[in-house]
Amino acid sequence: MKLRAAALALGVVAVAALAARAQESVAPSPAPSAAVAAYDPAALPSGPVGEAIRLGREIVMNTPQTMPGYVRSNMSCSACHIEGGTKVRGGSFLGTYARFPQWNKRAKRVITLQDRLAECFLYSMNGRPPAYASKEMIGLVAYIAWLSRGVPTLSTPSPQDRFIEPLPPAPPDVRHGAKLYAQHCALCHQPSGAGVTGVFPPLWGPSSFNDLAGMAHLDRMTGFVHYNMPQGAPGSLTLREAYDVAAFVLSHPRPKFDPAALVQSSPLPAGFF
Repeated sequence: MKLRAAALALGVVAVAALAARAQESVAPSPAPSAAVAAYDPAALPSGPVGEAIRLGREIVMNTPQTMPGYVRSNMSCSACHIEGGTKVRGGSFLGTYARFPQWNKRAKRVITLQDRLAECFLYSMNGRPPAYASKEMIGLVAYIAWLSRGVPTLSTPSPQDRFIEPLPPAPPDVRHGAKLYAQHCALCHQPSGAGVTGVFPPLWGPSSFNDLAGMAHLDRMTGFVHYNMPQGAPGSLTLREAYDVAAFVLSHPRPKFDPAALVQSSPLPAGFF
């Protein structure tokens, strides 16, 4: 009986495999996109941890709406972290949680992930960071940790995840960049660079990121534009063209970071911990 049952089971498996193979040859089902694979709301943990992850995702996607008292730029985190930070070479968060703590050249000290997020609020958001123990900061950390699951702690990021490339040796051509901007960028970001509220981020002017943001660096913006812009045809601009566009964008005025500004958080009673 046991042998017969085993044979029957093997037969069922074989038939199922053949049926699956036949179905694949007729109508292959598409693999889930990287974004869906990285963040599937249905796969989140239940309870408070899942709620924190959802909050972090919502903040990344709709920062001005979820944190109006903390941002002055008219843009969300997803402007620089495409698809909520799930796109490779698009400001990906995949594995970010595993790379902290780390040495920070700008701060000249070892920083935590919360410190790095505080920098984003100070520079890219041109605002102020939430308290480290706030539900917003915890939500952001929880979201990035969820996207980083499975990545070994303190592992070296893959070169394929980076969008920064060596810049062309010759200086950028800002005039050429202006023409390319008019052809490929102005439709979304507007000729004025002001963008469209809630849809396309401003690239310069008072509501854009300030002069110490990551995108205010020519190498970072060049690589980001090269791999991710224009939105309808990412990767269609050569590195040289992206270099000229980035130089044109960064030739415009933007807010200045105030290093003398104080970052303060409300004190907490010991019972909180």
